[in-house]
Amino acid sequence: QVQLAESGGGLVQAGDSLRLSCEVSGSIFRINVMGWYRQAPGKQRELVAAITSGGSPNYADSVKGRFTISRDNAKRTVYLQMNSLKPEDTAVYYCNADVWAAISSRTANYWGQGTQVTVSS
Repeated sequence: QVQLAESGGGLVQAGDSLRLSCEVSGSIFRINVMGWYRQAPGKQRELVAAITSGGSPNYADSVKGRFTISRDNAKRTVYLQMNSLKPEDTAVYYCNADVWAAISSRTANYWGQGTQVTVSS
């Protein structure tokens, strides 16, 4: 019932920018923490950035100063603005949300299907 849909990925050159979006749909009471993860070939999935319902962000050291996470609670959407992209940023980027569904006694974690970001030299 709860679904996450990412968009905004693509092929860019080093130094370019992209903005990823993730919209949450379904019967929802509250969305708590939302975040972006990424997974490159041969590597484990890692946290890129997360943001609380109140707008407090956290970032991986590798993206601090380059990426910015934000959210629009009215639109149920989280964004990731990626500037000064590097080839090592190449990965599939996944949206994640901790959701308290309507008529539910607990929260549950949901993932999007991912969007490809490729950065060439």
